[in-house]
Amino acid sequence: MKKSLMASLAFASVLLLSACGNSSTTKTTKETTKTEAVASASAQKYADPSTLKDSYDVVIVGSGGAGLSAAIQAKEAGKNPVILEKMATAGGNTTKSSAGMNASQTKFQEAEGIKDSNDKFYEESLKGGHGTNNPELLHYLVDNSASAIDWLDSMGITLSNLTTTGGMSEKRTHRPADGSAVGEYLVAGLLRNASEREIPVFVNAVVNKVNEKDGKVTGVNVNIDGQEKTIASNAVVLTTGGFGANMEMVTEYKPELNGFVTTNQKGSTGDGVVLAKEIGAATVDMGEIQIHPTVEQSTSTLISESVRGEGAILVNQDGKRFFNEMETRDKVSQAIIGLPEKYAYLILDNALTDRAKAVKFYEKRGLVKTADTVEGLAKEIGVPAENLKATLEAWNKAVADKKDSEFGRSTAMDHDLTTGPFHAIKIAPGIHHTMGGLKINTNAQVLKEDGSVINGLYAAGEVTGGVHGANRIGGNAVADIIIFGRQAGAQAAAYLK
Repeated sequence: MKKSLMASLAFASVLLLSACGNSSTTKTTKETTKTEAVASASAQKYADPSTLKDSYDVVIVGSGGAGLSAAIQAKEAGKNPVILEKMATAGGNTTKSSAGMNASQTKFQEAEGIKDSNDKFYEESLKGGHGTNNPELLHYLVDNSASAIDWLDSMGITLSNLTTTGGMSEKRTHRPADGSAVGEYLVAGLLRNASEREIPVFVNAVVNKVNEKDGKVTGVNVNIDGQEKTIASNAVVLTTGGFGANMEMVTEYKPELNGFVTTNQKGSTGDGVVLAKEIGAATVDMGEIQIHPTVEQSTSTLISESVRGEGAILVNQDGKRFFNEMETRDKVSQAIIGLPEKYAYLILDNALTDRAKAVKFYEKRGLVKTADTVEGLAKEIGVPAENLKATLEAWNKAVADKKDSEFGRSTAMDHDLTTGPFHAIKIAPGIHHTMGGLKINTNAQVLKEDGSVINGLYAAGEVTGGVHGANRIGGNAVADIIIFGRQAGAQAAAYLK
């Protein structure tokens, strides 16, 4: 996937143009908004290195969803922020996000009659994290999730299509209106808003030191355009992402993951953790590294959880289901690893491809096996036809009865798998998310080992730890980057007053 980023963006653009609304006026508005968002991403003009100033109110290191949210929020608070991105393009891992953004008690849930609650969102996230999540951070995420959805919507980034992910009992995963992957749409919209606010984004800008004096941040050192520069600032926000692409770091904390593929973009190497630790920052949960159950191994392409959320099932080499597909990621991953072949197949029908637009992208990449009949699909993937046919018949009956007596699945059972052609994607687990990182409080301030704050240093997103505990629920990462990104920007601005 890393090698085909531009192709991904181009294809995502096509998907985003297919949004539809309840009326011709709504449809036109949404399509126009999405067209503008995609155009903003593909035609993004980054700041000329020669225009980098010697000082800024707020320096933001990293240009994913957390960094862009922090910058926009700081700008709205009247400050002058800058974004420094080490890669050649903005977006980071956020660009690769697929499922959506979890939020509870939202206007979009209310419109569909979904009776969700912040308490339920909290309890299910806590259960998913095996009870090890930082309660204060998790409460802050949950309680500010609906307002974050509204904030995005106010900027033309509308996440109105609802689905569910493993470990969630309600449809609280918010996606673009057409059901497509959230990542490119979100990044494009945030970049457009940053551009409108004249927030400079410098790429190929490698921050190699956070400077501090007398316990207060004073700026950063950055290598840009072949030159080392010192940028003065009393507030620095680290939004550099996790370390899922740094295999040396991954295996240092979890040796058993040696040899696993990773879904992370190559810039996710733990830079922010290293930078902050050099000035005394504490870390938490560094050994909590999530593997995602459905990754296509030859390309390291993550197959979105939304595919299962829209009704897909998993079968083994015998053509039989073997686990509840909508369990939490850690449990589904272990079930696949426990198979003799250590891989499985996602099985879906053609109707599902209209609900989960990401499948079109997987088809374009040649990752999907297709046949007109179930028997034909069984032949394509080398499983017993009689078993696969019986499995689908049993599953379709379970959907009709609203009861999965075999494995106890209770969500994502709104649609059967009866519409040909039928499709299969071969998957196995891959390294996906690092739950551990810098220790922060609910003000997004980076903490020292003794619990005191490093004045002027903030962090948000996957560079931090504590929010997700031992296992992250799908859709909570996007919530994390937007909610705590906003908080980091707001608190950095308030610190400067």
